[in-house]
Amino acid sequence: MPDKASVSSPSRFVPHLTAGLPSRGLFIIELMLALLITRIPYISVPFKWLESYFHELSHGIATVLSGGIVSHIQLFPNGAGLCFSQGGSTIMIGFAGYFGAACWGYIIYLLATWPRGIRVSFAFLGALVVFSGVLWGRDLLTMAILVVLTIVLLLPLKLSKNKILTQFLRIIGLVIMLNALASPTVLLGLDGQGDAVLLAQHSWIPAWIWVGIWLFCSACALFFAWRRIDSAQ
Repeated sequence: MPDKASVSSPSRFVPHLTAGLPSRGLFIIELMLALLITRIPYISVPFKWLESYFHELSHGIATVLSGGIVSHIQLFPNGAGLCFSQGGSTIMIGFAGYFGAACWGYIIYLLATWPRGIRVSFAFLGALVVFSGVLWGRDLLTMAILVVLTIVLLLPLKLSKNKILTQFLRIIGLVIMLNALASPTVLLGLDGQGDAVLLAQHSWIPAWIWVGIWLFCSACALFFAWRRIDSAQ
């Protein structure tokens, strides 16, 4: 006869592995809520800033990793941003913005599936904004936006229930991925400017193909988030 302990022991770990994961239905609801947030005036603004921040942060990280130097980053109220740098790989830096924003959205979603460390996750993200602001923030407008983002990420720590925190962080991750999916499409209407044009000028690949690659990467991030919860059902 099989050992009862060996039969029952695997099930003990299932709740721990899936505690931070929503059901398929809840994922769809949170995705629709995230999509709604991106469309609501004023409420959507801080979330656009988050996507813009991670976009410019990714430019900065790519600059440093490719041997360049970041002077500063600049964020604007309409969700646009700039990263001022010298040196480094132009293609790596140019590609990193939209790609990095999608990756950060997925990473944040993964952090939200770690319920025991949810407060650590919020604290890490808030500290990241503060650190990058001290390192690369220069103008008052950018600093003000970074302060708002810090409040968005640290104020939820006042909440006592980790379940609400995990849901909120999952929605933040989904909103960033959705904004990363929508943002590159704006480049199709720009003539002679934007990351796609920059990459096209330094490669044999047309700008619209770069936009398509970014859209594919953002769509993959959302798909992987779905697969993360679907594989645990």
